[in-house]
Amino acid sequence: MNYDMLPALNAGLNLSSALLIILGFVMIRQGAWTGHALCMCLAMLFSTLFLISYLTYHFHHGSTHFLRQGWVRPVYFTILISHTFLAALVPPLAIITFYRALKSDFARHIAIAKITFPVWLYVSVTGVVIYWMLYQWQ
Repeated sequence: MNYDMLPALNAGLNLSSALLIILGFVMIRQGAWTGHALCMCLAMLFSTLFLISYLTYHFHHGSTHFLRQGWVRPVYFTILISHTFLAALVPPLAIITFYRALKSDFARHIAIAKITFPVWLYVSVTGVVIYWMLYQWQ
């Protein structure tokens, strides 16, 4: 298998997750519970596929080093460090949020969703930014 395509796939999955998270937020604000649930289930699916693809890529490829120098280097590593730290929080936050919705524990679902939403969105968006800085920015 050619693993070189996985970073682009990962960025696409992250972008899809980000768009679905935003759409899910808009839907719940409009009272469209079914649309919200569908968006969030798809965001969970895409994020899970991302994680599988990401781990597969790094298992077979290893790390990709950021080679650019100058002002952009500390910017990249600031984004990367915050992204990595928060990315470790997304799976448990998303699972707990999802579980509470499935159990119709909506008061507690909403309480944790207020934390999960910005963290998950930030991680999804910065994942795309990191991909762009690492693989596309010439």
